Order: sequence, then structure tokens, then C-alpha cells
Amino acid sequence: MTKRDLIDEIVRLYPTYSRRDAEVIVNAVFDSMTDALRQGERIEIRGFGSFVVKSRRAREGRNPKTGEIVAVAAKRVPFFKVGKELKQRVDQQPQEDGAESRPRRAMTGDSSGV
Repeated sequence: MTKRDLIDEIVRLYPTYSRRDAEVIVNAVFDSMTDALRQGERIEIRGFGSFVVKSRRAREGRNPKTGEIVAVAAKRVPFFKVGKELKQRVDQQPQEDGAESRPRRAMTGDSSGV
């Protein structure tokens, strides 16, 4: 699923929103998440997973083309840990008729499922 697919899904589920409104919403969510990670905050989306920033120490690496040893600087990288519920839902096998064994929850405006 791409960002565009996500925007299309919001427009399909909520026809009162224009494509531009849906794009602004999706961008706002991603921008907020990016800002939080940049500040070192942990993001937890219940039933989905969590995002954290991990620090990697400086190290020596090797240029694969030349074999030359190069210095790799320390850096911070985003890391996603999948949640238990998402892991279980992804692992579910489809029923014989091809339908999912558990009905999809519709996206709602409230935050009770988050």
C-alpha cells in the first residue's frame, strides 16, 4: 500500500472528504510522527505496533567494490516493532470462501480503536 492508496481509501470510506482534505490529513499524521521520532519520542499505536529511534554506534565498514575500510559515522535510525494484534491478524488464514476470518474494522473518527 502506498501513500496514494491510503489517501484513496480515506476518500472511499469518507466521501465527505475531498482528495485534497484526505491528503492533508495523511501528510499531517506522517509529519507528526516524523517530528516525534526526530525528538526521540516513542510512538505507540495500540493494536498496530510501535516506532522508536535506535542509536547505532560509529564503526568501520568495508567498501564492497574496492574492499577498502571506511569509517561509518554514528547515526540514529527509526525502528518499527510490530504489535501482537497486527501480527495475529496478518497470520490469519483466509476462510474457504476467500473471506477473512475476522471482519475488518471500519475506520472511525473516534479514537477508541487507537
